[in-house]
Amino acid sequence: MIYELRVYTAMPGRLPDVLARFRDHTAGIWNRLGIRQLGYWTTAVGPDSNALTYMLVWESLADREVKWGKFVVDPEWVEVRKASEAAGPIVAKMDNSFLAPTSFSPAK
Repeated sequence: MIYELRVYTAMPGRLPDVLARFRDHTAGIWNRLGIRQLGYWTTAVGPDSNALTYMLVWESLADREVKWGKFVVDPEWVEVRKASEAAGPIVAKMDNSFLAPTSFSPAK
């Protein structure tokens, strides 16, 4: 398993829009495409309260490449992204890391 940690820093005042896009659209599209979501978090205490952090789970990097490739060209996603950014970008910055579990990790 490969875990993908993604952090979206929203444009000022736009975190509710980022959360709504994930809640109302992205999660459902990913379910349809077989993209496994481990969880979503906002920062309760820490340096950036204007961020959405989430994790995806992949069988392999090849699995991620195939499924993510289908996602970025999915007609529903293309329309959702366009509509959610009609008043301008909602994400200022996106960071992602691919994490491999250690031999002693409860998550495998």
